[in-house]
Amino acid sequence: MEGAASYHFSPVGVVHSCYRTKFGIPRQSGLIEQAEGTIELLPPYNQPNIIRGLETFSHIWIIFLFHQNLRDGWKATVRPPRLGGDRRLGVFATRSSFRPVPIGLSAVKLEGIEQRPHGKLLLKVRGLDLVDGTPVLDIKPYLPYADAITGATGGFAPEAPESVLKVTVAPEAAAVLERRGSRFRELCLRVVAGDPRPAYQRIPGREYQCYLEDCEVVWEAGERPDEAHILRVNEHVTPSPLPSDDFSSFVFKVSSSSSTPNIKE
Repeated sequence: MEGAASYHFSPVGVVHSCYRTKFGIPRQSGLIEQAEGTIELLPPYNQPNIIRGLETFSHIWIIFLFHQNLRDGWKATVRPPRLGGDRRLGVFATRSSFRPVPIGLSAVKLEGIEQRPHGKLLLKVRGLDLVDGTPVLDIKPYLPYADAITGATGGFAPEAPESVLKVTVAPEAAAVLERRGSRFRELCLRVVAGDPRPAYQRIPGREYQCYLEDCEVVWEAGERPDEAHILRVNEHVTPSPLPSDDFSSFVFKVSSSSSTPNIKE
């Protein structure tokens, strides 16, 4: 290709998610139904006409940016957690968030549309797998006849992953979960049961923290490899935001040129 071209994209919206940090997010959308959030449309896209007719669809596609990974770069091969972290595959054969062009795609359930004062327009969604503050590049309706392909094969991930850990809850933590309601309780249990730890990190007795909504969920890996114990649920806790969380003036650029990138394995 002669010369170079640049493509500039500004976000059309931002995700307000129950997942306040990346740790604990399921690796695909739809795996945890209790994961709720909203997509706030940003000016000039926060107008009712832009979503006219969207309410007739049950699900939508979110095209988004892996904004917290922009500093980390990418490699030609990655180790999928589904394969235990000890086998490499090409990045284009995986759903890794570390990609040459860090764009992701998630299908979520559209629960409703809400118009708020001061021009706020929100899409209420369920089944999220996105961190709070994720920039949204586009929204499209999910079309069952085109998007659900009969007879498709899933390579190394043919079926949805099952819960890995058996979770128990300390009495003090159980009291907090009971007070906050069944949806939040189930969200916490399923996040921990999914075992969000890196595949190489299996240390019995080690404590971990997941930030869900306004809570810090502290849990401990059990002595047995299939056990976990929720120790505490600390309410009204907000993790420190990353610098990339503020993208009010963010512009995503994609360039094409004749130069060959330096690709690492």
